[in-house]
Amino acid sequence: MGDADALREMLVMLQELLASDVPQIAQLVQSGDFAQAQLLLHSLKGCLPIFTRPELASELVNVELLSKTNAGADCAEAYGALHPKLDALLAEISHHLAHSAG
Repeated sequence: MGDADALREMLVMLQELLASDVPQIAQLVQSGDFAQAQLLLHSLKGCLPIFTRPELASELVNVELLSKTNAGADCAEAYGALHPKLDALLAEISHHLAHSAG
C-alpha cells in the first residue's frame, strides 16, 4: 500500500465510495434496476477486499453475482443483509479517519 499517507488516501476514497454508492445500490435494488446496481457493486468488489475480512468481501461478490443474474428477490434479500455491514464499515472508516493524524 505504500506509506501511511497513501493508505489514508485510499481510505478516504473508499469512504466516499461507500457513502455515495451504498444508499444508491439500495435504491436501485428496491426499484428492480439490477443492471445499474451491479455496476456499483462491481466497483465496490474491486476495492473492498483490500480493507475488510474475506467473509464480507465474499458476501459482496455473492450479491454482485445475484444482481448480474437478475435474481430479484434473492438479490434484494442478500443486499438487505449486506447493507448494514457496509454501513458499519463506513462508520469504522469514518471513525478511523476522524481520529488519526493527517
